[in-house]
Amino acid sequence: MRVVLGCGNFGGIGSAPAFFGRGETREQAFELMDAGWATGLRWLDTADAYGGGRSETWIGEWIEQTGNRPRITTKTFNPMEEGADSGLARARVIRQAESSLDRLGVDRIDLYLTHEPDPRTPVAQTLSAFEELVERGLVDAWGVSNVEAAGLGEWLEVGRPALVQNSYSLLDRRDEAEVIPLCAEHGIAYQAFSPLAGGWLTGKYRRDEAPPSGSRMTMRPEPYRHLETDRIYDGLDRLGEAAAERGVSTGGLALAWVLGSASSIVAGPRRPAHLGIVTEALSLELSPAEHESVGSLFG
Repeated sequence: MRVVLGCGNFGGIGSAPAFFGRGETREQAFELMDAGWATGLRWLDTADAYGGGRSETWIGEWIEQTGNRPRITTKTFNPMEEGADSGLARARVIRQAESSLDRLGVDRIDLYLTHEPDPRTPVAQTLSAFEELVERGLVDAWGVSNVEAAGLGEWLEVGRPALVQNSYSLLDRRDEAEVIPLCAEHGIAYQAFSPLAGGWLTGKYRRDEAPPSGSRMTMRPEPYRHLETDRIYDGLDRLGEAAAERGVSTGGLALAWVLGSASSIVAGPRRPAHLGIVTEALSLELSPAEHESVGSLFG
């Protein structure tokens, strides 16, 4: 399973309490999961704090309603409501895993991740919580997310995560220097989230034009403001030309490029029609020379 259906917008926009209750509605979330399943996606990615628990709850209700049992990744670190606790202390990790199981309505979590590093908690303490959850049969495997090379090195001193999930795309290639090689050295799967850079690599954002209504740049633009440069817009133009030459969309080519470097990707379509990009990417195999060429489009 190389493509994971990202459920971070179910009932909110990620883990931001200010957006809990927004994002996709329950009906829209069900439509996306139905469409993803029909497309062949058998792995869902969520977190306890996505939508303040709505994402996990709706996934659980969809599983109960359809009888489908996808592989499930969920994560913990962020508060589930304004003012609630956060972090990776042992007792909290175990408590949150148990509450995730209740919301998901399943007897085990296939992959349980730290959502962010917790400088207040030694990684060995968090590892002890993971080990207990595995021993109890509540978690199959564990991993880490949003981790830099130094942080991953700390984990490797006490154990070996099954997977690292980090931001990676044509517009975010920081992990190529150290994290991806470190994962390869230790046999750790590397999974890319935000492979379309918040929608920037779909071509929806154009030079001197207002962003589309309801897009990330109208709701949570701050993480992407640095992309509003001529260099990026020029690169997007070149990416669009390269995609047209191959008969695919800009987003389809961008995803195919990430699949050439990562074990798997988390794709978070907002509508079922957006899954066509995933189908394009899976059907497009770039040669090493093509992969290098596409990677050079942004300079």
